[in-house]
Amino acid sequence: MGVHLPRWVWAGAGVLACVAGMVNVVGYLGFEHQAVTHLTGTTTFLGAALASGDLHAMARFGGVMLAFLFGSALSGMLIQDSTLRLGRRYGVALVLESAMLFAAIPLFMRAHLAGPLLAAAACGLQNAMATTYSGAVIRTSHLSGMFTDLGIGMGHALRGMPLQKRRLMLCGLIICCFLLGAVLGALLFQRVGYLALMVPATLTGLAGLGYGGYRQWQRQQPADTA
Repeated sequence: MGVHLPRWVWAGAGVLACVAGMVNVVGYLGFEHQAVTHLTGTTTFLGAALASGDLHAMARFGGVMLAFLFGSALSGMLIQDSTLRLGRRYGVALVLESAMLFAAIPLFMRAHLAGPLLAAAACGLQNAMATTYSGAVIRTSHLSGMFTDLGIGMGHALRGMPLQKRRLMLCGLIICCFLLGAVLGALLFQRVGYLALMVPATLTGLAGLGYGGYRQWQRQQPADTA
């Protein structure tokens, strides 16, 4: 399906993967060392907390899981189906993500659990939005599926089978952009701390406002009479 996605969707996937990488690394380097997009690991840690009876860890890991789920549900309410069209509320979703990230910054600074919860909700919203508009081809907040698809492609290549080259290129793009975001986020965190989140918050906000402006411009264009 990646073959049929417009170029702007590819560009958006790269930017959103970079944003997720930055948010995740800031959460990991922060006061609770809590990765906010890695739900497999978070669920594993929740299991360990349940086994040990650590109530604080239960609240933290369970809260991040529920926050990510809430963000995904919010995206589902806004976008509603998997048809890619300008009329869908992608701009609203991106502006909401931006607002959540901006709101998370002072909470992170005060070592409040609501900081990573808001960041997780923002990532859940973003990932669900990308998953919806791409028909589940693109997932920007985690990379297990991307690496799996690359591995399948390598296996097919070794057997001399035909390759879905554009699909593999898309996987490579998302992996590289997520890694770039993690590097940039870590470097910024070393210098400005949680203010590093202003970069992904600003990027998503500008993208949402830009999308809204483009949609409004499209509406004002005369209908094609040809």
